[in-house]
Amino acid sequence: TKPTTLAIGDGANDVGMIQEAQIGVGIRGKEGRQAVNNSDFAIAQFRFLKRLMMVHGRWNYRRMAKVIVYFFHKNIVITAVIFFFTTNCAYSGQSLFEDYLYAGYNFFLGVPPFCLGFFDKDISEKAAMTYFPCYAVGREKKDLNVRVMSWMMAHALIEGSAIYFLCKAAYMGSESIWQGDTGDTADLQ
Repeated sequence: TKPTTLAIGDGANDVGMIQEAQIGVGIRGKEGRQAVNNSDFAIAQFRFLKRLMMVHGRWNYRRMAKVIVYFFHKNIVITAVIFFFTTNCAYSGQSLFEDYLYAGYNFFLGVPPFCLGFFDKDISEKAAMTYFPCYAVGREKKDLNVRVMSWMMAHALIEGSAIYFLCKAAYMGSESIWQGDTGDTADLQ
């Protein structure tokens, strides 16, 4: 895989380097604002660079990894349920959910990762600044890799299968309370 590069510059002579890197950090300095204007992130002094990388870089990686895994999980669960229903209906085009329910599913289950993406701090700022090995989680891609995504996909497929087949079993098991084709309920007393 191609390595991710970080370019840090404080002047006009660093603009090309900042633009070529995947992540560019411009430092406002005596040489002007050209580096800041062409960068992804801007800081006022070199001393802020350590905090930007060790604290905010780590938190950002962890947050983004969790949000990506959650969104894939959420969508695979609903897709599995719809797939099993469609197969059961012989691909007739019958819709399992009303449109507003499907939109509500995406809206209401989109709130938790939104909050997670903004507020999650797995370790304190002080710990991130003190214990540099904590930064290795992102560098070694421990939160977002093929193994994590495969495990999540298997988990989501199992959940989607359980949701569909348990609901189907509950529905099919309820036939005993109906009397014939009249729609009247049996005497349950």
